Amino acid sequence: MEYGKLEKRISFMDTDKRNADLIVRLKHDSLTKTKFFRAILTGYLENDPLIREFIEAIKEENAYQSRKKSKINKEMIDEGINNVRKIGLNDKEIENIFDMLEKEHPDL
Repeated sequence: MEYGKLEKRISFMDTDKRNADLIVRLKHDSLTKTKFFRAILTGYLENDPLIREFIEAIKEENAYQSRKKSKINKEMIDEGINNVRKIGLNDKEIENIFDMLEKEHPDL
């Protein structure tokens, strides 16, 4: 099977109260657990600025990371985003480049 196509379960434990509260909030917002967690995960993996801001607030609030390290990480992420913008390639275009290389050089 091709990497990135195999489905994996992501789960964690929490209290029954928080689970019930989550279900109520999701129903209020017309979301399922799956849609909610996939949207959050996608935002996190794609460095969505709103999710990044939230994560930075969590790290500061709970002192998960020193301010210095947090600042360095933020600068690196911002630099990466700027580099992607400069190059102008999105994920699909990058994937197409790798597909072309694979067709031309199947032995790689």
